[in-house]
Amino acid sequence: MYRNRPESFATERKARSVADAAIERGFDQQLEPEEQAFLYMPFMHSEDLADQERSVELFSRPGLEHNRRWARHHRDIVARFGRFPHRNPILGRESTEEEQAWLDSDDAYRG
Repeated sequence: MYRNRPESFATERKARSVADAAIERGFDQQLEPEEQAFLYMPFMHSEDLADQERSVELFSRPGLEHNRRWARHHRDIVARFGRFPHRNPILGRESTEEEQAWLDSDDAYRG
């Protein structure tokens, strides 16, 4: 709904909070793997490294291994840059030289 607009990231904290509460209460264990993956996505899309580590852990659970590759990929970006550089233009952030070099490379995520 808010693609390429700052508002698209406005509810990320709330999404993590809801997901965290569901996990703490064990609700995720009542879901099918594809539903669990949807519940765990807010951690994969967080710019917080602790959330990224949690994402890798969550997506390493049985039935979710096919998402683990992407969880690691996201974690590695945040570990390297402290954020997702492809969000910089949308959020009005300046890219560092290292981020811009990565964004210009074939390895970059372009959203």
